[in-house]
Amino acid sequence: MYVPTVGLEIHAELKTVTKMFCASANQPDGSQPNVHICPVCVGHPGTLPTINKEAVRHVLRVGVAVGGTLADYSEFDRKNYFYPDLPKAYQLSQYEYPLVSGGELGGIALTRIHLEEDTARSLHEGDADTSLVDFNRSGVPLMELVTEPVVHSAEEAAAFARELQLLLRTLDASAANMEKGEMRVEANISVAQKGAPLGTKVEVKNLNSFRSVERAVRFEVARQTQLLERGERITQETRGWDEHAQKTFAQRTKEEAADYRYFPDPDLPKLKIRDIPEFAHDTLKASLPELPADKRKRLASEHALDADTIGTLVYDRELGDFFEAVIAHIQKEHDAQALTRLAANYLTNNLVALKDAAHEKVTAHITPAYFAEVVQMAHAGDISSNSAVALIAAGVRNEAGTRSPRDVASDEGLLQESETDALLPIVESIVREHKDVVAEYPNGKEQALQYLVGQGMKQTSGRANPAVLKQLIKDAVR
Repeated sequence: MYVPTVGLEIHAELKTVTKMFCASANQPDGSQPNVHICPVCVGHPGTLPTINKEAVRHVLRVGVAVGGTLADYSEFDRKNYFYPDLPKAYQLSQYEYPLVSGGELGGIALTRIHLEEDTARSLHEGDADTSLVDFNRSGVPLMELVTEPVVHSAEEAAAFARELQLLLRTLDASAANMEKGEMRVEANISVAQKGAPLGTKVEVKNLNSFRSVERAVRFEVARQTQLLERGERITQETRGWDEHAQKTFAQRTKEEAADYRYFPDPDLPKLKIRDIPEFAHDTLKASLPELPADKRKRLASEHALDADTIGTLVYDRELGDFFEAVIAHIQKEHDAQALTRLAANYLTNNLVALKDAAHEKVTAHITPAYFAEVVQMAHAGDISSNSAVALIAAGVRNEAGTRSPRDVASDEGLLQESETDALLPIVESIVREHKDVVAEYPNGKEQALQYLVGQGMKQTSGRANPAVLKQLIKDAVR
């Protein structure tokens, strides 16, 4: 039996005003190529880099969030290799002394987290023999996180990447948008017999979606397994992922650390983290917001929500913050827990659907107070579930204006009739007109009762409270 082992290397562009080692704007997706650049970005001889303090702080905060060990001492190294998007012929990175060592995220042990500069972007358009280079991305602060080789499935690899993206967004360290290249995943994959040492490692680079991560790992595990079953050897190499063909392809022989000839950069000062008060562990920890793992535990313990609902509220910050604001309006109400669960249901099902359809921030018009009142009305039976959805949609589209949900429901004829005196004549009329169906109910035919309730809803144009109507019909046919 062959067992896959995967280690992940994930790069994320950090949110800073300027680039990693110069004062050029950190705007890699500029409207025009090569506008956010300077002599440092393009590797002119004689230029002197300076360290971006905010980028260092971002990485240290991530380190605290994952329970890693922060370095007392760190330095930047030159990683030497030639490529057209790297005009200096070296990349400023960290080798011997990363900013963060160890840690854990989502049950996956981490090796290190370090800081480096991004390269320029090569563009291959039109003539196949011509390539262009855009230096807007050159020098953008880049965090690299490396896991231990403890991942054993494609699903687990993609789940870890999602969890890291969520953490980076929670900390506001990176937008981590994979489609824009703000977060890029590389997977080191090997396959070996169960109980045997790890097999030969193959690196699959620049996976730019969670689906690509999962599919690339699954394909590569299958490819290596088939080679071993045929008695062939695995070549240690770097491979790319062809999204169209849904397979990996060979790019180059895998480099080792010695190939890069790392050595400390002589132009940058050494970092003595302990001497910088704002980088003290306790100071950084106090700056952290509620972390995703902690939020999941709190939502489960305080509100008894199911895992899928919690996942939606934690992953989507807009919806999560809106939910917290809504329950602030109902937490003192009688039966607050039932109201909270109902609010979560409307939010994660109906509000999410409206958000997906609108492709914009849906909470811009609908207020937490408005949403909470809709939930209270639905829970009290003043409106049906369908009417609640209609009221929420009216709030999102700003059709409610300054009116309350109750006013909107009244104006639109959405209020349910729950008064016994108003419904009794209708029930009596139904019983008289459908004596044959009434006769079937005592014999245990539940569908007979449902038919009678349906007739009542029809006569009231859907405005009758179905629970009240059902009970009145039950009493009438006994």
